[in-house]
Amino acid sequence: MTYEPVLLANVEEKDSHTLAVYEAGGGYRGLRRALKEMSPGDVVELVEQSGLRGRGGAGFPTGMKWSFLPKKHPGPIYFCVNADESEPGTFVNRVQMELDPHQILEGTILSCYATRAQTAYVYLRYEYPLCRKRMQAAIDECCAAGYLGSNVLGSDFSLDVYIHVGAGAYVCGEETGLIESIEGRRAWPRIKPPFPAVEGLFRKPTVVNNVETLACVKHIVDRGAGWFRSMGTPPEPNNPRDPGSFGPKLFGLSGHVNRPGCYEAPLGISVGQLIEQFGGGVWKGRKAKAAVLGGLSTGVVAVSEFDTPLDFAAPMRVGCLGLGTGGVVVLDETYSMVDFLHNSCRFFAHESCGQCTPCREGTYWALQMMERIKAGRGRLRDLDLLLEIGESIGIMPGTTICGLADGAAWPIKTALSKFRDEFEDFIMQTNPDGYMETEPVEALVGV
Repeated sequence: MTYEPVLLANVEEKDSHTLAVYEAGGGYRGLRRALKEMSPGDVVELVEQSGLRGRGGAGFPTGMKWSFLPKKHPGPIYFCVNADESEPGTFVNRVQMELDPHQILEGTILSCYATRAQTAYVYLRYEYPLCRKRMQAAIDECCAAGYLGSNVLGSDFSLDVYIHVGAGAYVCGEETGLIESIEGRRAWPRIKPPFPAVEGLFRKPTVVNNVETLACVKHIVDRGAGWFRSMGTPPEPNNPRDPGSFGPKLFGLSGHVNRPGCYEAPLGISVGQLIEQFGGGVWKGRKAKAAVLGGLSTGVVAVSEFDTPLDFAAPMRVGCLGLGTGGVVVLDETYSMVDFLHNSCRFFAHESCGQCTPCREGTYWALQMMERIKAGRGRLRDLDLLLEIGESIGIMPGTTICGLADGAAWPIKTALSKFRDEFEDFIMQTNPDGYMETEPVEALVGV
């Protein structure tokens, strides 16, 4: 396929992280024009027309989220940039912040102008020290050049941007957990409603958007809603809840491929196309077995499903949670799905904040069962118990406050439904005398 990158257009330039290089490529022209020619409402309407959906995982329409802000609120209104990027297999925001931070800042400034926010916080993952250095340098350059501070570029609009470094918790990627963390509290997600647009940071109206989402805003203002809608996939005709999947998308391709990296393509490219055309195929001359579609929490697809388009709707048709963050992890034919599920359960059990009992206990006991299976003491009945846990935790069955439990459930459900034979064979081979046991068994000591 032929496609000219937009979100990654500057990353190959020398000193691409500096203001001088960004301006030389046309940076901040869209901001200058918007402040002179467009009202905040015009920018919101443009983003709504574009069909932009959040790139952080949920895929919620961005313009619609902005429209939820109270129309006549006296302020302050806050804006939070979600740069926590802790989803396993995902690293596209890191590439953007390290190599093109001004693209993120221009999108942030435009979005704050549209939402009437005068203070923005970039909530940055603790493990990204170079991102912190580059983003802070870019903020300082913007302040010196008049793109930030009082009366931006001589307009009536003022904006201050601050970096807030997280403490290394996965749950901080959930928008209300992020807000709690900025306020100095433990990052326990809040019960909604009220939603952040009504009562968010410091109990004031707040918008939370992902890094890549804001980069898209910059290009929508530059190029128009029609350009953005010219790529992607239209709404499913029989699905009234699908508004379509439009625009470019960054994919973090990793795992067992010849050329892992961050790649840009229109939404709708298939899993197989991404692996072959960008990743150079599966490494070491092997065949693929499976792939994580959009970060660990979205679940897995088997190689027979590699024709699945990477948009917001298609992954759900093959049993996955959704597109997620676009972090595609390829697993070759030699990789054990038992190891995959064990690693998945271990991650989510560690990252559960513990606030909701179904998540706290469900992720813990899923890990206990996988530890026992790995140790050669598994039972076939354990697979049904794992599926029962997977069907019983999360926002979707209505048992938890945030979606971490859903993210824990989907690897369980997809791995067991698509690779059940592999799990059964492993259990029967490693526990030939006890795999049919149905009575309760002891947990492993020290686990």
